[in-house]
Amino acid sequence: MAKMTFYTHPWSRGRIVRWMLEEVGADYEVVVKEFGGSIKEPDYLAINPMGKVPALVDDGVVITEVAAICTYLAEKFPEKNLAPPIGSPARGTYFRWIFFIAGPLEMATTARAFNWRIDAENSQAVGCGFIKDTINAMELAIQKGPYICGDQFTTADLLAASYLGWEMQQKNIEERPAFREYLQRMDNRPAGQRATQLDDALVKKTEPA
Repeated sequence: MAKMTFYTHPWSRGRIVRWMLEEVGADYEVVVKEFGGSIKEPDYLAINPMGKVPALVDDGVVITEVAAICTYLAEKFPEKNLAPPIGSPARGTYFRWIFFIAGPLEMATTARAFNWRIDAENSQAVGCGFIKDTINAMELAIQKGPYICGDQFTTADLLAASYLGWEMQQKNIEERPAFREYLQRMDNRPAGQRATQLDDALVKKTEPA
């Protein structure tokens, strides 16, 4: 199997994809793209016209967007059991929350971070609706536990833990007990720990001396 190429920066959402790559045990090489530099150069824009990371190239196929890359990897490595099997009732739940995290949750936390106006006048037209409703829905999803799809850890949990952890750190989501308990369970994943170590080491290599 050909080695995948993973385009990233250690201070980006690429950290989420790195965790997924480690979970599935993929053989991949890392190419760091610098913000304000190589990330906007023509060779990379030919891969991702947005000039953003992460991106993954697998045997000539380009996949961008965090949720898409992670879902792709779960399907490529079915033996890792990171997605409910086709035909399983849990599969609907799995896709529901993956796209919820990539859509309403990210929009809500971005709106809070930049103080965008969402109120009774425009909430029905905004994808996430009221921010508090989005965060409450995420809390309900993880309370059924121990994982979003019951007893099986899936890609939906990897995404949920990544976004909740970051947004709580940035104070865009309050540190509710249910979120803290959920993240504590996710912290025990060896692949997640390994991914963090790899990206932290990459930070030291890319930062100016």
